[in-house]
Amino acid sequence: MDKEATLPRSIGVILDGNRRWAKSAGIPTLEGHRAGYGRAKEFIRWAFDLGIPYLTLYAFSTENWKRETAEVGYLMDLLTWVLEHEIEEFNKEGARLLIIGERERLSPKIQELIRRTEARTASNTRGTVLLCISYGGRPEIINATRKLIKSGVTPENLSEEEFAKHLWTAGAPDPDMIIRTGGVMRLSNFLPWQSIYSELFFTETLWPDFTKEEFLKILEEYAERERRFGK
Repeated sequence: MDKEATLPRSIGVILDGNRRWAKSAGIPTLEGHRAGYGRAKEFIRWAFDLGIPYLTLYAFSTENWKRETAEVGYLMDLLTWVLEHEIEEFNKEGARLLIIGERERLSPKIQELIRRTEARTASNTRGTVLLCISYGGRPEIINATRKLIKSGVTPENLSEEEFAKHLWTAGAPDPDMIIRTGGVMRLSNFLPWQSIYSELFFTETLWPDFTKEEFLKILEEYAERERRFGK
């Protein structure tokens, strides 16, 4: 990739295709999620090495609670394992880890692990990873609206900037680009407020097969696009 190319400051990724990848590999379907986590760790490293400081990874949506009990349980166990055993990996990468979504739907144990993880990585400055767990864009907007009502903000004093302060992504820049793997061409309730001017990239590649080479090609295409922001 051309080193002079314009890089995004913030990237959102919809990690799609883990189950299909496992099926095509002839291994238990649920193991695709573990492979997907391994690829996510590599992706974080690629982005940080390039100097991209904000990543928002869509790992588990509010709709995913409707999946089979065994799969949801496996994903929660995987999340627990990551929060218990992988924090030093995030510290090594200089990554600040934030978990965004409906935390109240997670078990008390996971909620406590999240609090510990966020505290232990809070001083890391190389980059920030927002991991979307039990996340949905519409629930996020509803949650922000409830916070605004409780805060006493009057309609005449409500602005886009004030509203954004109450989103789960508060403090992070809107994504300059969003990548979705797995061949599906929709955002599926991912960052509807924040994505209005994001450059969108869809690839047929299943998430565990997503490579650094493909990532660099996407970044090259991003650098060639003209972002007008409505002007």
